[in-house]
Amino acid sequence: MSTIHSRSRAGTCARGGLLALAALATVSTGYAQGEGNEEVVVTGSRIARGSDFENPSPVVTVSREDIEKSGYSNLQQLMEKLPANGAGAFSTRGNNQDSTANGAASISLRGLGADATLVLVNGRRVAISAFAENITTNFVDINSIPVAAIERVEVLKDGASALYGSDAVAGVINIILRKDYEGLQLSGGYGSVTSGPYDETTASAIWGIGDDDSNLTLIFDYFKNTTLANKDRGSLGTANQSARGGEDFRSSRGYPGRFIVNGVTTRDPACPTGSIAGQTCLYDFGPWNLLIPKAERTGLMLLGHQALGAGVELFTEIGVQHNNSFAQGAPTPLDESANLTVPVTHPNNPFPGATSIQIGRYRTVDAGPRQWDIESDNLRAVVGLRGKFGNNWDWEVAAQRARSKSEQSGDRSMGWVRTDFLQAEINAGRYNPFGGVQNPQSVINAITTSLVRRGKAELTMYDGQITGDLFDMPAGKVRMAAGVEYRDESVKDVPDDQFQRGLIFGTEAVSAAGSRDSWAAYVELAVPLFTGLELSLAGRYDDYSDFGNTTNPKVALRWAPIESLAFRASWGTGFRAPSLAQIGLGPSQESQFFIDTYGCTAGVPGACIPLDYNIIFSGNPNLKAEESESYNFGVAWKPSASLELSLDYWDIKQEHKIEEAPFGFIYLNNCGTQASTVCVRSAPLPGQTLGTLQSINSGFLNIGEQTASGLDLGGHFSTDLGAGTLTAGLSYTRLLKFEKVELNSAGTAFVTRPLEGEYEYPEDRATLTGDWGNDQWGVYAAINYIGPFQDKPDNDFDGVLDYDTVKTRDVGAFTTLNLQFRYTALEHLKLLLGVDNALDEKPPFAIGDGDADLYGYVQNLHNPRGRFWNFRATYTF
Repeated sequence: MSTIHSRSRAGTCARGGLLALAALATVSTGYAQGEGNEEVVVTGSRIARGSDFENPSPVVTVSREDIEKSGYSNLQQLMEKLPANGAGAFSTRGNNQDSTANGAASISLRGLGADATLVLVNGRRVAISAFAENITTNFVDINSIPVAAIERVEVLKDGASALYGSDAVAGVINIILRKDYEGLQLSGGYGSVTSGPYDETTASAIWGIGDDDSNLTLIFDYFKNTTLANKDRGSLGTANQSARGGEDFRSSRGYPGRFIVNGVTTRDPACPTGSIAGQTCLYDFGPWNLLIPKAERTGLMLLGHQALGAGVELFTEIGVQHNNSFAQGAPTPLDESANLTVPVTHPNNPFPGATSIQIGRYRTVDAGPRQWDIESDNLRAVVGLRGKFGNNWDWEVAAQRARSKSEQSGDRSMGWVRTDFLQAEINAGRYNPFGGVQNPQSVINAITTSLVRRGKAELTMYDGQITGDLFDMPAGKVRMAAGVEYRDESVKDVPDDQFQRGLIFGTEAVSAAGSRDSWAAYVELAVPLFTGLELSLAGRYDDYSDFGNTTNPKVALRWAPIESLAFRASWGTGFRAPSLAQIGLGPSQESQFFIDTYGCTAGVPGACIPLDYNIIFSGNPNLKAEESESYNFGVAWKPSASLELSLDYWDIKQEHKIEEAPFGFIYLNNCGTQASTVCVRSAPLPGQTLGTLQSINSGFLNIGEQTASGLDLGGHFSTDLGAGTLTAGLSYTRLLKFEKVELNSAGTAFVTRPLEGEYEYPEDRATLTGDWGNDQWGVYAAINYIGPFQDKPDNDFDGVLDYDTVKTRDVGAFTTLNLQFRYTALEHLKLLLGVDNALDEKPPFAIGDGDADLYGYVQNLHNPRGRFWNFRATYTF
C-alpha cells in the first residue's frame, strides 16, 4: 500500500476523469406553486418565486399526485425512471453483499455518482447511510424517507454548490414533506409479480389537526417485500452465461475444490466434468444470489408549527424509521491464503502416496450460504423559529440532529465459517473436504460462528437565513437571501473482530472511521436589470476541518422578452468534499474477475481464465476536494397554463476526481514479480517463478477528470377531452459527450476516452406519460425507454479497460410500459389498480463487466422483476 499512497501527491496534480451523464425531467411535470400569486421557494434559488418557470435554473417537480398515479411504493422505484438517473445509481436490486444495508437506494443525477447528487429534506441535509456503498461511496438513502410523507420532489438540474455546498455537483434532490394536514387518511396496498414468489405490501396513515395559528401532522408509513432470487428468473440464475453467448464467471473456489498435493496443483478427483477448467473445479454461485432481498420498513414522522405571537413561529420536524432487511451470498469461498492443510492420514484422503496436502481453492457449500440479518434505524429531528422583521424581511433559524445506525448480524446457522475452527475439524478427521460431500450437522456447527458488524453516521447542524428586498431599481426590487451553516459529521463502520483477525473469508470486509466539522456562509442576489431581464448572483464560502476551504460562485441570467417565453443561462463552480469513508477507510476487500496474464505466461495453474481475485483498499487522509464547473443554457416556452416546453443544454467538468488507483496500472507495474508487496502471491510451486495471485493492494487518489454534456427536452400538455382531462408529459435526455481522462495501462501518459454509448452509459433515455381522467375514474400510462449501449468494457477480461479501442456487441434497448387505473366515484374512497412492465419485457442480455454484472443483465439500469400487478385503496375521513 505504501507504494500506491506515496504517489498520492503526484496523482493529485495529474488530471483524469470519470463517469457519465444523462439529463432531467420527470414522470409527469407538475409545478410547485402557491394559491393565487403566492410565492414559494423552489429548489435552485433561496429567493421565493412564483413557479419553476420563473427560476433561472432548470427545475422539475414531481407532485404528490404524480407519485400516486405512478403506483410506485418507494422513491427508488420512482427515481430510477428519471432519464437523468444514470450510471452510479444503485438500489436493493442485486445488493447481496455487505457493502451497504440492503433496502437502501440512491440517485445519481447525470450519471456522476450518488455522491455527486445532494439530497435534501425540506431544504436541509440529512445523515448519510451508516454503511457506504461499494466501500467508499457515502450517500443518502432515499428509501429512508417514507413516501406517505412526501408532498413533492423538486429536482434541480444544475450545479448548486454556491447555494448548498458540497455534493451539489450534478444537481439537487429536494424532498418536500407534507404539512398542515387536517383530518385522517388511511391507505393500504398489495402487489405481486405474475411469475415467481415476489410480492410487496404497503400501508400508510396521515392524521392532522390545526387552526390558523398551529398544526400538528402525524404520518405513518409501512413497506414490506419478499425475496426474489436469481434462480426465480431462469437464465439470470447462473454465473455461467456461455449458453447465451456470454462468459463463464463461475468461481474458482469450487465444491469439490482443488488442492496442492506434493507441491502440485491438483483438482479434486470428484470434480464434475462440466466444472473442470484445467486443474480448477468451478462453482456456480449464481443460484445463491438474490435479485431483490426481503426488506421491511416502518416510518413515523411528526411535523408541527405553533404561532408564538409577534409574527414568530415555532416549527419542528421529527422522523424515525426502522428497517429490517436481509442479505445472502454464496457459501464461504476459500483460497490458498487461508493456509488450510489436510493431514495425509485423513480418512477421506483421495490422493494415495501424498506427503503433503494444502487446500488451494475450496468452498464450504455444506455450511450453507452466508447470510446477514440487517437492522437500520434512522432518526432526524429539526426544531426552529421563523418570522418577519420590517415589512419585507423573513428570517429562520434551526437546529438539526440526525443519525443513521445499522447493524448486520449472522448466527451459527447462517453459513459463517471460521478458518481456525475448520482446520481443527479437518485435523481431527471429522470434516471431509474431499468429494463435495455433505458433512454432518454437528461438524458444521463446530466450524461456524456468530458475528456482527455495526455502523453509525451522525449529523449535527445549525443554520440561519434571511430573505427580503434590499432596494428598488427601475425594473423592480433587488432581493437577497443570505445565511450561515455549521455542521458536525461523523461515520463509523466496525466489522466483527473475527474479520479483522483474518478468520472469516469471502466477504467485502469494510472498516472505516472519520469525522469532520465545517461552517459556511452564502449570499444570493436577484437583480432586475431591465423589464424581463433578471441577473442572479450567488456565492458560498465553506471551511472544512480536514481538507481546507473553498469558495464557489454562480451567475445566472433569465430573459423573458415576452411573458410566455424565457431564456436562461447559468455558470458556476462546485465541489465535493472527500467522503469520510474515502479518508478513513481501513483495509477493506472487494472481488474482481480478470485474467492473471503474468501468471498465465509463467504457467501458474488456473491463471489463464478469468477468476475472482481480491482487491484490498485503504483510505487516504491526504485527499483534497473534487472541483467542478458547470454551464446550462436553456429556453422555456409557456404559451398557456396547459402547455409548456423546455430545452436545455448542460455541460459539467470535474477535476481532481477521487478514484481508485488505476487497476490496470497497478497490475502491469506490480504483478509480474513474486517480490511485490502490492500484488500479493502465494509461494511458487516447484519449478515456477510466480505463485498463485491472492490479492492486490489499492487506494484512492485525486487523479480523475471528466467532461460531460447533453440535452434535456421536456414537455407538459393538458386539455379537456370528452368527459375528462387529458394530460401528457415528455422527458428526454440525450448524452452528447462524456470524456474521461485517465492513465493508460502502462501508467506513462494520460489518455482521453469517450464513454457516451459505452457500458452503462446509454446515449438516450426517455419517459413519455399520458393521463386521462375525471372525478369518477381515470387511466395513467408511462413508457420508459433506456437506449442501447456497448457491452463488455473489458473485452478480454485482463483487468485493463479497452472499450475505447475495441468494438463489442450492443446491449439492446429496454422499453417498459406502466399502466394505472383509478376509480374515485365512491365518497371518500379512491381505488387504484396498476401493472408495471405490463408487457413483461425481459432485460436485454449483457455479457457484463466481470464485476457486478455477472448474470446476463445490467443490474443498475435494467429491472428484471418482470410484470408486477398492484392494488391500492385510500380512504379519507
